[in-house]
Amino acid sequence: MRDGIEEVVGPDGATRNETALQRIDRNLVELLQEVRVVQTGVQVLFAFLLTAPLAVRFEDLSAFQRLTYFATLLAAGAAAILLIAPTAYHRILFRLGDKEHLVTVANRFTLAGLACVAASMTGALLLVTDLLFADAVVVIVTTALAAMTCVLSWCLVPLRRRARVRRGRGVHTATRGQGAPRTRPGSPGHVSTTAAWRQKQ
Repeated sequence: MRDGIEEVVGPDGATRNETALQRIDRNLVELLQEVRVVQTGVQVLFAFLLTAPLAVRFEDLSAFQRLTYFATLLAAGAAAILLIAPTAYHRILFRLGDKEHLVTVANRFTLAGLACVAASMTGALLLVTDLLFADAVVVIVTTALAAMTCVLSWCLVPLRRRARVRRGRGVHTATRGQGAPRTRPGSPGHVSTTAAWRQKQ
């Protein structure tokens, strides 16, 4: 770090020079943009669930279907609350210079909200599938596939990539700590972090 500038090295060896405040601002903007994308779908699902009791067939639901509907409604409501929380948090802490804390808390709200989104989507699919098909196998398989897809694509794959990136950064940090000369990207002696990591595999 020099003159308050924090140097972040990408996987290609290129650097991003930004102050800690600039990094926090960028992180907050990226997070709020992601939340807006998810909020639209959650609000549509929540509105649909709120109007479901007004449907004619709602009185014919079994006890299991009513329980599934109520659990799905609660999950969708919790998702909406958690995903709106970062915006409310930001408004209350506006101009207090506490953005680092805000980014940390908003990230936790978003992760919890995404878990509730997955639960509500799986529950809605379970309810609709149970209404359409009398075969329990179809209902179980469909619901299990939906749940597994959410867990795999929203959790396991990103966590695996996160672990690999951290290992690669650890190799890069160790190399720099040994006094290896730094070269600019594109120069003859430059070897990217990704290439160095792959050579060690």
